[in-house]
Amino acid sequence: MSATSPVPSLNAQTTAFASAKPRCMRLAVCRMLLCAAALPWASATAGIQAIDDAGHTVTLPAPARRIVSMAPHLTELLFAAGAGSRVVGASAFSDYPEAARSLPRVGDHAQLDLERIVALQPDLIVVWRHGNSAQQLAHLAALGIPVYASESRTLEGISSSLRRLGHLSGSDAAANLEADRFDAEVASLRATYARRRELRVFYQIWPQPLLTVNREHLISQALATCGARNVFADLHALTPTVGAEAVVTADPDAIATGSTDQKGVDDLATWRRLGALRATRLGNLLVTDSDKLHRQSSRIVEGVTELCKQLDEVRRRIERNGAR
Repeated sequence: MSATSPVPSLNAQTTAFASAKPRCMRLAVCRMLLCAAALPWASATAGIQAIDDAGHTVTLPAPARRIVSMAPHLTELLFAAGAGSRVVGASAFSDYPEAARSLPRVGDHAQLDLERIVALQPDLIVVWRHGNSAQQLAHLAALGIPVYASESRTLEGISSSLRRLGHLSGSDAAANLEADRFDAEVASLRATYARRRELRVFYQIWPQPLLTVNREHLISQALATCGARNVFADLHALTPTVGAEAVVTADPDAIATGSTDQKGVDDLATWRRLGALRATRLGNLLVTDSDKLHRQSSRIVEGVTELCKQLDEVRRRIERNGAR
């Protein structure tokens, strides 16, 4: 899988520090650094507010000028919202746009570099609500820096995030323009594929263990936009583990997975060996661009567009073969 493949982010680990004593010492050092930094928001009057996806009101005295992003897709959203010049630090794998590659790294899904975060003197930290662990979020909250929690479960949620992040960073005009463009493209896709033949699709987000998504996941909404239905939509967990036998029983019209940059790795190999499986028999094993389709950023509309085109090819193959 690629460095930005979904498993590290969808199944974020919660180990940040080795023991309670070092953790307390690190937090104490960070608090002292914060005091020394005399951050501008510390004593100013509140002037800008936005409600984040955890339902908390984030209040800033002025538009954020030094932002730290704690997930690759959040880095993308900030740049798309016109706030790229204000991002001073980002998590590992923040590789889009190109300018994000040179940003100082402040940790990953497994561990934060609290000292570096404080040294960057941020006036806003943007976190992934369910991608960063509860332990990580607690450490960040203890620093006393304003934190905005993001979690988009719908395509509308992405455009809303663009507008709110743009508001907090003072780039409302650029953010609203991007959000309007995004909403228009989503509406166009839905109108185009609304009357297509419904396809039953198994979406594999990881081969071992075999992971998929339920109806609450953004990928399920992407499938629905293209006129397809997730065969495991009714499972309880957001990213449930399933058995190969369950996939065979479901016998979907198509099986899709995210792209990989590991040479010689075929994440669909299991299904290619099962010639009796409907998706395999009809040649409907699909590979998507995971950077576009799996990240909760405005680029997802590009990923959905490509997915819809692939699913239209699936429909044509089904019709040619006279399969029901």
